[in-house]
Amino acid sequence: MTDTLKPRDSKDVEDAVQWALADGKALEIVGGGSKRAIGRPAQTDLTLDLSGLSGVTLYEPEELVLTAKAGTPLAEIEALVAARGQMLAFEPPDYGGVLGGERAHATLGGVLAANLAGPRRIKAGAARDHFLGFSAVSGRGEAFKSGGRVVKNVTGYDLCKLMAGSWGTLAVMTEATIKVLPAPETEETLVILGLDDAGAVRAMSAAMGLPCEVSGAAHLPAPVARRIPGAAGATTALRLDGVPASIAHRREVLAAALKSYGPVTVVPAEKSRQLWQAIRDVVPFAAGATGTRPLWRISTAPAGGAALAAMLAGEIDAELFYDWAGGLIWIALAPTDDAGAGQLRRAVRQHGGHATLIRAPASVRAAVDVFEPEQPALAALTRRVKESFDPKGMLNPGRMRAGA
Repeated sequence: MTDTLKPRDSKDVEDAVQWALADGKALEIVGGGSKRAIGRPAQTDLTLDLSGLSGVTLYEPEELVLTAKAGTPLAEIEALVAARGQMLAFEPPDYGGVLGGERAHATLGGVLAANLAGPRRIKAGAARDHFLGFSAVSGRGEAFKSGGRVVKNVTGYDLCKLMAGSWGTLAVMTEATIKVLPAPETEETLVILGLDDAGAVRAMSAAMGLPCEVSGAAHLPAPVARRIPGAAGATTALRLDGVPASIAHRREVLAAALKSYGPVTVVPAEKSRQLWQAIRDVVPFAAGATGTRPLWRISTAPAGGAALAAMLAGEIDAELFYDWAGGLIWIALAPTDDAGAGQLRRAVRQHGGHATLIRAPASVRAAVDVFEPEQPALAALTRRVKESFDPKGMLNPGRMRAGA
């Protein structure tokens, strides 16, 4: 077990990185630890625990902006903004159940570093689209800031886009600023039962092509749907949210357009929220539900999602469901030495997209590419960026790729 450093403020973080740099130590960057099992196993000497950097430092509901220290629990932020009728529109998921850990341990810095987003991504975008600014310490031991506290900020480079999805390999974030949005007054979900995967993707694509502002579109094949309370059989779900009068109008338009796919039923607000939380947090593939099955997250073009899944299902034992109107496929495979990486990446190359191994034993994650392999030109650019921020490779080395 590695030793742990727990800084109390940003100056402590700067001192810790400078000390580790001078001593030739590699640091594992951890917030709440909820996503610690994603990526290749840590190849570090020390753990830098940011959970002590907690607290909201600025919240201006009228300006739709919030700033908090990187280790602030996401649950605390969501409760604060909900009390003012607002939300984090990118609907960040909680992977605690999927990874066999505790829920509600995600932090603001961790969610942004992983660039996570839930079902509302099809309407509101990913975490990076709500990321306005940050303070951090680079692998050079230098404190720096980027962005600001306004939605439109064109000063300098947009380093937020670079930090989002970097998984702590470029810098140690100490504080972050995000935009928040008004929460919808209510919601409901339109459901079509019994569709096969291809039919469901066609129905979801048709719904997304209408001016109905669908904020969630998912399909759960029958075996997967049964793991969600209240679901029965193959379920294609389309979420509408906003004010009741608007929802009623959009419901009529959507139901009329989709009637050729089968009877459309309506799930009321409370049950709708439960359904989408289960989809957001990948409850059907929680560790207790699927045991030791490796779990992959595939992002692809929505129209091709069913074809990609069908190719995989024809080659390997797989369970899956679709989010983002077919553009996100969650797929649990039978345990193998490589977690099915060979067949899965071949299918992704053929149909387009990228895949991330979310859950697998450490021995498997050390042996296969957890994140999508990069083409040579992109890999060279990634190396140059890494060298600019962390020339000694001391921040989360090897987490995303071997030797990087």
